[in-house]
Amino acid sequence: MLVMTYSEARQNFASVLDRSALDGAVFVKRVDGSLFRISPEENTKSPFDGIKTLFDLRHSDIMQALKETREEN
Repeated sequence: MLVMTYSEARQNFASVLDRSALDGAVFVKRVDGSLFRISPEENTKSPFDGIKTLFDLRHSDIMQALKETREEN
């Protein structure tokens, strides 16, 4: 478990994110003693979730279109 100060985390934020991805979490401690946890979010959603289309296509419609396009080539 890595604990670093706010100033260290701010100066090296990209490495804080990388480390949290490897270790599961990084803790950042403020001068007042409060402690915050930075941890990666699991990506369980499809990248197509939340996309609004003109024809209100579903994920399965998009995947079927991609499959058909690849079969043509």
